Amino acid sequence: MNRQHEMAVIFDMDGVIFDSERLVVETWVEVAKKYGIEGIEEACAACVGINAQATELKMKEIYGEEFPYQEYKKEASALYHERYDDGRLPTKPGIRELLEFLHANNIRTAVASSTRRAVVEQEIRDAGLAPFFQKIICGDMVERSKPAPDIFLKAAEELGVNPEVCYVIEDSYNGIRGAHTAGMHPIMVPDMLPPTDEMEKLAEQIFPSLFEVKDFIGNKKRLQYPHFLL
Repeated sequence: MNRQHEMAVIFDMDGVIFDSERLVVETWVEVAKKYGIEGIEEACAACVGINAQATELKMKEIYGEEFPYQEYKKEASALYHERYDDGRLPTKPGIRELLEFLHANNIRTAVASSTRRAVVEQEIRDAGLAPFFQKIICGDMVERSKPAPDIFLKAAEELGVNPEVCYVIEDSYNGIRGAHTAGMHPIMVPDMLPPTDEMEKLAEQIFPSLFEVKDFIGNKKRLQYPHFLL
């Protein structure tokens, strides 16, 4: 079946599917207090939406080449997984309703997350959300991190659809930039980062929550297929 021209929806994970970005920052704040690291919240904000390799480069750019990033990351990661593994990671309001709507209406979906594959698959599985996604594309599966469009283009390719029919739900600046560069329809649902003038220009829509995204996608589907029943 040729699906190239069918609508598809691509989701970022942290800050869109899960209310996880603030929790990651909380663990880094604990580590920072322990070791006397200043400005960690601002440093974490600069890393939103990029993969592990790019995050390490950014942290060393901020704190210097001698910054023992891997040691601190290991400690922060241990705190995070101790608290939120096994289905304890909270989801964002409206995500289940949106995914159920997309599934019921045969709209194909993918995850495009900068987080490494093993973590993404585990968290999606533990939350019981795996059946809602046809494809999962992660930061360690593409060469370039967001804001490069690679991860979104790969998601479209894996879904078997053209980029121009893909709606991308993102909370990060780099994610919106990457989706725009990919020729897709970026939708920003802000989490820790507020919309900026740049985001107003690059995002097709900015919504306060995923509930509004559900209504928007439904209206777009009706326009595409006038006899579409929701």
